[in-house]
Amino acid sequence: MKIREVKVSVVDIPQTSPIAPYRSHIRSSSTTTSGIVEILTESGVTGLGEFNLNFLPGLDIAQMQQDAEWAVGKRVDNMEEFHANCPLEVRLKSGIEIASWDAWGKAAGVPVATLLGGIIRERIELAACMGIQTYERAGEIASLYVEQGFTTLKTKAGSDMDEDLEMVRGIRDAVGMKLHLRIDPNRAYSPAEATTLCERLVEYDLQYLEQPIPAEPLSDATTLRNATAVPIALNESVIDAASVWEILQAGASDLILPDTHIAGGILPCAKIGHVVEAAGATCIMHCGHDLGPKTAAMLHVAASGPSYTLGNDSTYYGLEDDIITEPFVIDRGFIALPDAPGLGIEVDQDKMARYRVS
Repeated sequence: MKIREVKVSVVDIPQTSPIAPYRSHIRSSSTTTSGIVEILTESGVTGLGEFNLNFLPGLDIAQMQQDAEWAVGKRVDNMEEFHANCPLEVRLKSGIEIASWDAWGKAAGVPVATLLGGIIRERIELAACMGIQTYERAGEIASLYVEQGFTTLKTKAGSDMDEDLEMVRGIRDAVGMKLHLRIDPNRAYSPAEATTLCERLVEYDLQYLEQPIPAEPLSDATTLRNATAVPIALNESVIDAASVWEILQAGASDLILPDTHIAGGILPCAKIGHVVEAAGATCIMHCGHDLGPKTAAMLHVAASGPSYTLGNDSTYYGLEDDIITEPFVIDRGFIALPDAPGLGIEVDQDKMARYRVS
């Protein structure tokens, strides 16, 4: 089954409280910008995909559309061939790949998770997310998430070590140990600073500290992990299955966070999960402020991957709207895996028109 047409659009959807404004040590944002890929196969089956475009100025939509034409004539049911030959930039590649999985599942009459090996989780747990906040506001948001039924919270960090600690203290003072807590400084600290931060964080019992130092050299992550009792997770270091093999061999982390727009789609995230499973480690799907299609991709990877045992990052609940006909419902911190074929979603063309970026 081959692709007859491919269309790339860019949409921008406002975020709402408590997500907006979402502040990291790098920038703040109150919208989610995504590339949406729609494909039509020669047999009339459609597929829907998404790739992250947040924080990328000067987007050339016409060039993305031109580049995506490479996919015309390619099969949607041979992912190994797609990944072996696709020359596209990894984000665009991931959007086309996700759309191809969707079309393949629809044509086969089964969910994508079934194509990946089978469904082992029918409900996928989410980790709520939060930008950098003050002591008071961090406690307020943490309390709200507990009321909503979430059991895990991930915060941004990295502007200032004392600010990070005040935020963590605000969360623990407000909700105690009702939330597993993850902190993500996005490579803000040197290895020495990260070691000091870990020493000060030990009493707050973190689930993990995510990528506190630069991705290279990997040996720094190994040294940091050996120097602290705080679990270290890696995200920016995670590119593909080979990079994960190096991380695990080096003893740099037991917690791995892949993302479809970094790895290149659903299949690479599934392969990363298998490498992690073989090592007895743990995977968590990363979130880049995702709309419905990319959230659906996350759900199918996590539903079929034995190593995806913890709550997966999500800001989906912080969207003003979505571009799918039936937005996902979050119930006490979980989303049910769609049981319809493919990704289990359909595009809403009226909403695409409303949020499309020219």
